[in-house]
Amino acid sequence: MAQHSLLVLALRMRASPTGLADTVARRELLHDADEGLLGFDPISPLKPFLGPGYAALAERLRVAIFSRYALPNWTREDKKAHKLADRIAAASEAIHVAGWTKTEVRRVLGIAEPPAQDDPLAPLHGDAAWEPWPPDVAAERFQVMLGRLSRDIR
Repeated sequence: MAQHSLLVLALRMRASPTGLADTVARRELLHDADEGLLGFDPISPLKPFLGPGYAALAERLRVAIFSRYALPNWTREDKKAHKLADRIAAASEAIHVAGWTKTEVRRVLGIAEPPAQDDPLAPLHGDAAWEPWPPDVAAERFQVMLGRLSRDIR
């Protein structure tokens, strides 16, 4: 989840010619923080089947996370750009990491956007492209980025 969050952030930063404010970048990085706190990362097509209790809990966690990290609410434009980056990240991970085909990504995940061909994280960390990181490495890299993006709220 930490590597995925960093990937989504990298894709958003790459797509934004003017860059992202730290608060916006921090929100991108923490976009799945509620799932991290729950220890459960359901794919989007599964979420509607989890019921209103799950949705209510996820919303309460989102409010707490947004408050703690001084995150701005999503604007319509930011949410649209975020969802695009998140879908591209999911498609890229499914194809380059899990070995799915583009047809499987479209049919099973409902993602029509093409995957990224290059891994934007690999050159940042000197890793092989699309190589899953060990959990401790992913956690450390996530914490370092969160620290950089959170200097304004300390």
